[in-house]
Amino acid sequence: MENNPLNHVRVIDFSTLLPGPYASMLLVNMGADVVKVESPTRPDLIKSLPPIINGQSAADQQLNRGKRSIALDLKSEGGLNAARRLAAHADVVLEQFRPGVMDRLGLGFGALKQLNKSLVYCSISGYGQTGPWSQRAGHDINYVSISGAASYSGREGQGPQPSGMQWADLAGGSHHAVMGILAALFAARETGEGRHVDISMTDAMFALNGLAGAAALATGCDPAPESEMLNGGSFYDHYQCACGGYLALGGLEPQFVETLAIKLDDSDLLGLKALHDGKTQGQLKSRLRERFASKSRDHWLRTFGDADVCVTPVLTINQAANHEQLVAREMVILANGETPAQLGDPIKFVGSRKSASRDPAPRLGQHTRELLNDIGFAEREISEMAKTGVVHCSE
Repeated sequence: MENNPLNHVRVIDFSTLLPGPYASMLLVNMGADVVKVESPTRPDLIKSLPPIINGQSAADQQLNRGKRSIALDLKSEGGLNAARRLAAHADVVLEQFRPGVMDRLGLGFGALKQLNKSLVYCSISGYGQTGPWSQRAGHDINYVSISGAASYSGREGQGPQPSGMQWADLAGGSHHAVMGILAALFAARETGEGRHVDISMTDAMFALNGLAGAAALATGCDPAPESEMLNGGSFYDHYQCACGGYLALGGLEPQFVETLAIKLDDSDLLGLKALHDGKTQGQLKSRLRERFASKSRDHWLRTFGDADVCVTPVLTINQAANHEQLVAREMVILANGETPAQLGDPIKFVGSRKSASRDPAPRLGQHTRELLNDIGFAEREISEMAKTGVVHCSE
């Protein structure tokens, strides 16, 4: 991709499922050449996640667009040798196994650094490479729960609620991995020395507590659901309208409150300024619920128009995809080939002609022969490796 900052950066991605592949998708969008190392016999489970469109999972098409696939049997010495040679020619290695697995394969940071001094090596795991829980299994819900974030989310008296989005996987794992990789790449270009980036999704979720975390550690008092300004303890909340749709109301600042009161023709709402008075906030929220429930969402959106009141509709994903702002920002793209519409790239580089990759996700082993040729394997060797199952080629 022309004019993108990671052109000429090669990433060898051993990860599967969501956190690692999403991270390497972001790197592809920024111009990196991502080589996805896959097993010839144990497919990435994301490939079987419904819906299946044109014989391929929609999630796989999204997460792995623009990447190249090489299928290697890492249980064989030939497959491991090929993986080592790939790493020797790479800038970044990304992996998502439990701590110790890559070391046992001879593909850990220590081993690969001997082949490539400037290699940036990123490990994403649930609990990190060290600590008493480092070998435990887990999923997104576990990392969110142990971080404290679930304890003050949801409604009072109902307990923690599962989220529709994988916060720990994506905000915790993927995004922190990309930040760490980019920082380590910068250092490697300056010093010639690679780094091992250790990303714990639990660590990241704990750090993402942000404002509530700062207050809790400073006072020793933990937040509870609907007790804080930003978790339902103030009028900052969702409100159902007569049509069944919802509005999101922010606008904590006095000027937004004043405009809200004017638009609703309700001067009593100026009392919303008492943000830390729980009783007052409860009364005002009840008043707002009644007002919003009296008319349709479209009515209220027309009432507010372009006024600065921080009121937005709660949309479904397909509704959001057709929202004028997201359309203008090209947040839905059509990849090349017979693939469905996909989520676009939120990182824009002004002046760059392209953002998210439009190339479709590869078939298993689609680039095996091409990549092995790149790192010095002869055609005869590749044919023999394919014959014995060490690699899989799908031209």
